[in-house]
Amino acid sequence: MIVLGIDPGLSVTGWGVVETFSRDKIDLIEYGCIKTTHSVPLIQRLQSINIDLQFIISKYKPNAVAIEELFFLKASKSIVSLGQARGAIILTTSLNKIPLFEYNPRLVKVAVTGYGSAGKCQIQYMVKILLRLKNIPTPDDAADALAIAMCHISSV
Repeated sequence: MIVLGIDPGLSVTGWGVVETFSRDKIDLIEYGCIKTTHSVPLIQRLQSINIDLQFIISKYKPNAVAIEELFFLKASKSIVSLGQARGAIILTTSLNKIPLFEYNPRLVKVAVTGYGSAGKCQIQYMVKILLRLKNIPTPDDAADALAIAMCHISSV
């Protein structure tokens, strides 16, 4: 099974593709970020997320997409832009007829570290260990996306 994990964001959307034949061994395929610029109009930023995500889906042909659930942030402007980015991601996934699974941040932390209040550094370290990597994946958004993909694998 190939899983595409996505950490949504309007400025930076992290993504990571992993493959597994069992829960015991997960292999990294690729990871990265889709970046958009603040100076570009919103509609073009959402189109950029759609186009880049479409390329990733076409290239890696995931069997499932796992995305972080929307959670309430302190800044209302942040939640609106995050929701818009998630909408573009959900639409792209739906148009490609790929099953989409949503996971809350606490569940992702438990799946990867065993601790629901784990910090970013703990998550990144465990992603490195579980995927047998030499270095922690960067940027943080890509490491988070890999953690989301790994959460999906441990949940099925």
